[in-house]
Amino acid sequence: MKQIPQVLMLACGALSREIEALKRQNQMDCWTVRYLPASWHNLPHKIPQGLEENLKKAKNHYSRIYVAYADCGSGGGIDRLIEDYDVERLPGAHCYEFFSGSENFETMMEEEPGTFFLTDFLVKTFEKLVIRELGLDVHPELKNEYFKNYHRLVYLAQTEDSELREKAEKAADQLELQFEYRFTGYGTLETVMNTWQQSKSYGKADQHLLA
Repeated sequence: MKQIPQVLMLACGALSREIEALKRQNQMDCWTVRYLPASWHNLPHKIPQGLEENLKKAKNHYSRIYVAYADCGSGGGIDRLIEDYDVERLPGAHCYEFFSGSENFETMMEEEPGTFFLTDFLVKTFEKLVIRELGLDVHPELKNEYFKNYHRLVYLAQTEDSELREKAEKAADQLELQFEYRFTGYGTLETVMNTWQQSKSYGKADQHLLA
C-alpha cells in the first residue's frame, strides 16, 4: 500500500489563524504545520536561526517542506537558508505584501512611504507587540521618536470584523496617525497555499514513500 507523502510547513505564529482556516478549506490532511513564535515579528534576526534548527530536524522526515514566511526583515537571511535546503517560502518582503498583493502594496508605499501596517493578528496583539514591546506603556514620550517618519496607519483586514476595525482605529488615534482600512482577505497566502497543495512534483525524498 502506498503511503501518502507527508508535508511540513514551518510558519510564523502570527499566521496561525489564517493558515488553519486554509488548511481546513483545502482539506490538507497530510500537512503538518509547526508554528514558530509570533514574537519574532519584532526580532527578525531570530527567524533564520529558528528555521534552520527546524529544517535540520525535519529534512529526512517529510517529503516536502514549505516555509510560511516572507523575507520578514531578515535581510535575505531566509532566502539564503532555504536555498541550501531547496524549499520554498511565501513571496514578498513581509506579510503586508502577500496579504495586500505586491502591486497594491507598491502603490500604497508610493502614495505614502511613511505607512505603518496592521493585520488582524497585529490589531489583536497591538498592546503587547507594539505598545509594551516598544516600552510605550512606560515611556509614552518615545512615541514621537519611534513614529516620527510615519503619517498613516493602514489596517489590512483578513476578516470583516467591526470590533477589530474599531480597535485598529483606536490604535491609529493612539499613534496619532491617519487611519485607512483595506479588506484583503487571505490575499496571496491563499493563492500560494493552493498551489502548494496542488503540486504533484515530489522530490527525491518522496520516492521511498511512494514505493
